[in-house]
Amino acid sequence: MKTLKDKCRIAVVQAAPRMFESRACVDKALKYIEECAQNGAELIVFPELFIPGYPYGMTFGYRVGSRNAAGRSDWKKYYDSSILADGEEMKQLKESAEKHGVYISIGYSERDEVTATLYNSNMMISPEGECLNHRKLKPTGSERVVWGDADRDFFPVMQTPWGPMGNLICWESYMPLARTALYEKGISIYISPNTNDNKEWQDTIRHIAIEGHCYFINCDMFLTKADYPEFLSDEAKTEIGALSGEIVIRGGSCVIDPYGHEDSEIIWDKEGVIYAELDMQKVPASRMEFDAVGHYSRPDVLRLNVKEEA
Repeated sequence: MKTLKDKCRIAVVQAAPRMFESRACVDKALKYIEECAQNGAELIVFPELFIPGYPYGMTFGYRVGSRNAAGRSDWKKYYDSSILADGEEMKQLKESAEKHGVYISIGYSERDEVTATLYNSNMMISPEGECLNHRKLKPTGSERVVWGDADRDFFPVMQTPWGPMGNLICWESYMPLARTALYEKGISIYISPNTNDNKEWQDTIRHIAIEGHCYFINCDMFLTKADYPEFLSDEAKTEIGALSGEIVIRGGSCVIDPYGHEDSEIIWDKEGVIYAELDMQKVPASRMEFDAVGHYSRPDVLRLNVKEEA
């Protein structure tokens, strides 16, 4: 049996993407990876849709029963800046993970090479070049006019020196059965790339850390109106201008330990990197009195059936 490492030095990157510009987003990610690795990080986590950004506040011209040309043009720009799971941009991130000897988790808009459907996805990359993709099961609210429901890559878990690591994207964490699917795989590190900057979410992440008795990595985005590109339609600019305040997404990134306690600072209203050292011995110790899928479960009464593939 492989002996796991007791400590993990993690870097949680709360940063603004270069909206609608995948090349610039990848370049920014590569710079952060180098910086974090130089500061001793072994695991580096980026927010939801860091490539090519989360188009907060945009409708893309959708109304019930109708669309418009300006919105279609904006959507096509977003489509063009979305990337393939095995494309050149992801290969560069993989090479960076190998070069610096780090694990990476990064959110991106995935363009399916065959169907042209977009997916809200997250890629986990190991220092050995292993890549595990996860597509968001159910895009939230109006996200459904941009990204499709996952048709594969449902609950990947990566084996790391600190135990199994998995991720759920944003509001997927509000799906109890999805959480349980990860718990059943024994995850020690639960990564949450998201854009949730509200108080209720801060309560949620503490609950999940306690429920799963795992480390909850809350990686949010920072975004301002100034981050949107000038080449968007006038309609989109009007929608963005109508948002309250200059800051669109405040952040709130942090690390929560398996007892529901803050294991790092919480960053609000700015870009920044959180460095934290995870004490992995807390994970099994915290499960002494409660293990949701082990001794505190009743498989004779309650059982989850998971469809791993489409």
